Amino acid sequence: MSIMIAIDADRINSLDLSPVRTVIEKWLAEGAIAQNEQQLQFEIEYPREELDPREISEIPEVRLWFIRLDACYPWLPFLLDWKAGELARYAAMLVPHQFHRTQGIQYNPEALEMFLMNKIFVLTDWLNQQGIPSKSKLMAMSQMFGYDLDDAFFDVIVPHK
Repeated sequence: MSIMIAIDADRINSLDLSPVRTVIEKWLAEGAIAQNEQQLQFEIEYPREELDPREISEIPEVRLWFIRLDACYPWLPFLLDWKAGELARYAAMLVPHQFHRTQGIQYNPEALEMFLMNKIFVLTDWLNQQGIPSKSKLMAMSQMFGYDLDDAFFDVIVPHK
């Protein structure tokens, strides 16, 4: 069951992360992070002019809110509901991209690769600290963005005990 967090214009404009902090800090205090893997969704309400053609990820104020969120919780992709498209939308908030009517979202390839590698490194360390097996999760995440990571890559970055 997904957990929906509502974010409105006031929260976005004031860079207020409290709706997310409330949920995540509770999970951390309860030791329930692992049980909430891929459960988080955002309901974003940000007013636009009727003829404004921009997608929500193209609005600078919304992107800035997500940049702040990522700075506070760089391991957040673990919690996002990938099946509902939250991981792709999260990446769109942080990675330069364009929308095409026929092809959908097109990320800047170099920026996407840098974003993905950063998330792989952050999540590898964070998941290991949590005692959560990471290799298959991270390989699945990279595949969602069209990258296939070799097993040998994880031999280099995963600490051996």
